[in-house]
Amino acid sequence: MKFPDDLKYTKEHEWIRDNGDGTVTVGITDFAQGELGDIVFVELEPEGSEFDQDEVFGTVEAVKTVSELFSPVTGEITEINEKLEDDPELVNSDPYGDGWMVKIKLADTSELDSLLSVDEYQNLVG
Repeated sequence: MKFPDDLKYTKEHEWIRDNGDGTVTVGITDFAQGELGDIVFVELEPEGSEFDQDEVFGTVEAVKTVSELFSPVTGEITEINEKLEDDPELVNSDPYGDGWMVKIKLADTSELDSLLSVDEYQNLVG
C-alpha cells in the first residue's frame, strides 16, 4: 500500500492534498480502495455544493458494498473528477492520481491542522 507523505488523511480513509491556492483535492486512500474491492460506480455531489467538515459529499459503490464519502474540510466543491463517471475503476488503479474525486475551496484553512499525518494514518490502518 502507498501512503504519500505530502498528503493529510482522515479516520474515514479520505486523503487531502493542499493545492496551495485555497483549494484542496480529495480522494480515498489506497487502503480504502483495497478494502472496498472493485469500484463500479462513484456518485458525487455537483460543483457548487457546500459542505461542513465530515458531511457526506458522495458515495462509492463496489461490487460488495456502498460506502459514503466524508468531506475532510468545510468548503465548496469547485470541480468533480468527471473521468470517474465512465471509468470508476481509476479509484482502484490510481487512488492518489487520476482517481481523485473532488476539488474543494476551503472555508477555513485551520481545519487542515486537525487531519492525520501520514504516520498517524499508517498507525490507524496498521
